[in-house]
Amino acid sequence: MTVDLTTFAGIHRPIYILEESKLRRNLELIQHVAKATDVEIILAFKAYALWKTFPIFKEYIGATTASSLNEAKLAFYEFGSKAHTFSPAYTDYEIDEIAKYSSHLTFNSLSQYARYAQRVKAGNPKISIGLRVNPEYSEVGTDLYNPCAPGTRFGVTADKLPVTFPNDVEGFHCHCHCESGADVFQRTLQHIEEKFSPWFSQLKWINFGGGHLMTRSDYDVDLLIRILEGFHDRYPHLQVILEPGSAFAWQTGPLVSQVVDVVEDHGIQTAILNVSFTCHMPDCLEMPYQPAVRNAKTLPMEAANGASLDAYIYRLGGNSCLSGDFMGSWQFDHQLQIGENIIFEDMIHYTTVKTNTFNGISHPALGIADDSGNLTILREYDYEDYKSRMD
Repeated sequence: MTVDLTTFAGIHRPIYILEESKLRRNLELIQHVAKATDVEIILAFKAYALWKTFPIFKEYIGATTASSLNEAKLAFYEFGSKAHTFSPAYTDYEIDEIAKYSSHLTFNSLSQYARYAQRVKAGNPKISIGLRVNPEYSEVGTDLYNPCAPGTRFGVTADKLPVTFPNDVEGFHCHCHCESGADVFQRTLQHIEEKFSPWFSQLKWINFGGGHLMTRSDYDVDLLIRILEGFHDRYPHLQVILEPGSAFAWQTGPLVSQVVDVVEDHGIQTAILNVSFTCHMPDCLEMPYQPAVRNAKTLPMEAANGASLDAYIYRLGGNSCLSGDFMGSWQFDHQLQIGENIIFEDMIHYTTVKTNTFNGISHPALGIADDSGNLTILREYDYEDYKSRMD
């Protein structure tokens, strides 16, 4: 099937469309940073896990990061390498399998390390064990995404670490960014080194986590390279790992939906779509944030309240029974028509991995398109898929 990548005319059902050239553009930049700085940059499944595209990723990177047994299995069986694994808390009934499928395993607490480290090494003698540390500094403004907020359940603070580690502790994991710039990493790194450098001589690697949005157009890639080169100069024995998620899939494709009805109440026009914010774009409600809509102007959230009908200002509503399954407001240059496409930009990362089947809402298909608009459907969903979730 060939589609127009601007309008997606001819598409009449919801679909996430990954554009291969945009994905490769991101992968090339990430590969450039990794080679220029001699660091390992790996894919975090929590942001992107479309395994049918892994052959493309394997042309540029060699490993992935997992946060659960299922993700560790995905790394091993579908990506073809063992995972760098972190979980806030491992369980008795999964820890042995997780260790089997992991090359690196990071413990979130000293108590988890004490409980499972020997068991992990016994099951996988080649595994490299690390500890997650908390630098007590983060510039993430939304507490929902801030792993260093007071009372956090993530990581060990410096005052709780022993002076000398057991021989099997080989690395630190530190994650405190969210779609952040290189300048944020520069400031954060000062806190990390100030608090944790006394232990660096005992380690083999340090993982600076995700949130490094190096593929965003305004990201200072040169600054990131200088920061990483400087760190290497100070600690040449440490292998450096980054595990961004959003950076890989940033601006790589939209969610294409259609208008199924337009309703009005108290002067507010709502275009009801055949997708759902709560099912298919949950981050929009969690953050919250308004996604960009192609050929529409994003307005303040309440701009649709009382707007004149000829202003073409709409809320966009999902088709679930959740009252709050809507976002607003966008202005179009025409009156929306039943069946026309509403195209949500940049909907590949942190969407396809977080979708759910609340209300049994039909799940968008997954597709990948080349520069010529040749669209390959990776997966379509039906009743059997929904029923299997309820087994």
